[in-house]
Amino acid sequence: MNQYNEKSKNKLLKSLITGFKLFFAKHISEKEFFRSRIVIWLLALNLVANIINWTTILIFINRLDGDIILHYNVYFGVDSLGDWRRVFILPAIGIILFMLNAALAAYFYTRKERIASYILLLASLMAQINLIIAAVSIVMINY
Repeated sequence: MNQYNEKSKNKLLKSLITGFKLFFAKHISEKEFFRSRIVIWLLALNLVANIINWTTILIFINRLDGDIILHYNVYFGVDSLGDWRRVFILPAIGIILFMLNAALAAYFYTRKERIASYILLLASLMAQINLIIAAVSIVMINY
């Protein structure tokens, strides 16, 4: 039974990777998406923001055996405690949102909906900035 679950997980992972490859090969092969300066700047800023988020957490979060504060509320104080590894959910969410919005932006850009693709990339950048603020606040609460 356990081998069946592993095989099905591997097949699902391979099909997802193949689907992403086919999607990007179809939409990015035209390369019109990467000719726009606005797109290039927004993609670069998104990547830089996500890298800043990862490095902030990697540098400043102490790897302790005990719990750290994951959320603090002004009215109620500490809301959530947990393992230090749970902090890495923030940049992981950021990279997932970035990939999803970049894929949708490429799709809309090839359909001549350039404003929609710019808005998607800008929304992804705003989400990255919010996640940086959340990561910095977690670091500040724990020091």
